[in-house]
Amino acid sequence: MPVWLQLSSGHGPAECGWVVARLVDRMLVAAAGADVAAACLERVAGAAADTLRSALIELSAGPCEEFAADWCGSVLWVGASPFRPQHRRRNWFVQVARVEPPNEDVPPDLQAGELEISAMRSSGAGGQNVNKRSTAVRVRHLPSGLEVVARDERSQAANRRAALARLAWLLRERVQARRDAGARAQWDVKGQVERGNPRRVFRGPGFVPGD
Repeated sequence: MPVWLQLSSGHGPAECGWVVARLVDRMLVAAAGADVAAACLERVAGAAADTLRSALIELSAGPCEEFAADWCGSVLWVGASPFRPQHRRRNWFVQVARVEPPNEDVPPDLQAGELEISAMRSSGAGGQNVNKRSTAVRVRHLPSGLEVVARDERSQAANRRAALARLAWLLRERVQARRDAGARAQWDVKGQVERGNPRRVFRGPGFVPGD
């Protein structure tokens, strides 16, 4: 069963979203170095350019449990704000948390009557054979208009499950975003434990790993 990791800027400012955007790439590189098959399923854009409010990483093969345990927790970036260079703050925290992927054919967040599911031909590497079978799946959630496509798996059934899981996650993210819209609490006062005990530290504009 795959492992899902959610990277989140919480209620933090644009700088935290900037950190999440870079953390996605760092985590994917680290996964490759640890012989873990990883992919970014979804990226939820932040309000500012080049930022992410959250992202969803799937670990599908290799020592996934060990890798997840090594990354879950708060992540600290130490550096000057890329948006407010004169800002005195230098410590910016984001969160990596494990979330459970749905097991059901249709996740509980979704109703079958609200879905439009269609098969489509895959595209990408693999020569002519890749287009001979309609293994990719497009799922559209009619009430919201959200649409996802899954084409990474070899079978249509597996791509259908992946698409439904991603759609369910997106819908949960949308609900949470509405809840967060009225909240005034900032990330740096959300929890002292996260601020004081980072699992990973990165520094400077190059996002270099540090102590």
